[in-house]
Amino acid sequence: MPALTSEKAVVLFRHPSRGLARTSLRAFAATLQREVAGGRVFICLLSGDAELRRLNREFRKKDYPTDVLSFPAAQLNGSLGEIAISLSRARIQAEEQGHDIDSEVRILMLHGVLHLLGMDHENDSGEMARAERKWRRHFELPAGLIERVSA
Repeated sequence: MPALTSEKAVVLFRHPSRGLARTSLRAFAATLQREVAGGRVFICLLSGDAELRRLNREFRKKDYPTDVLSFPAAQLNGSLGEIAISLSRARIQAEEQGHDIDSEVRILMLHGVLHLLGMDHENDSGEMARAERKWRRHFELPAGLIERVSA
């Protein structure tokens, strides 16, 4: 198990964050770091569709914006890696699902951290779906991304 670090997960707000509880989201990231990531630090960038589209195009060769991208750390230096979340997508998805944007960002953050831990819902026979469901219930979050697609 990796050693616990005194470093904290970092949440960067690069896009206007009207309606978001910044302090609460930073606290949630710290909770994810402690409870889900085994103390390993990660960075979460909250941006817009344009930046997520650019990242998706550059790293996945897919030319469209997406809700969340995960970039696992290239080496085991105690950091899990980085997550990028589109606040534009999060707002739309929150409205479609009937909950607030803070909840949607938390769902996306959890989903991203599970990817940073090496899970892949497209290839893991339901392991990530089970983990997401467990943690979503633990944190009292609405339906997760994998559940929405499966429904």
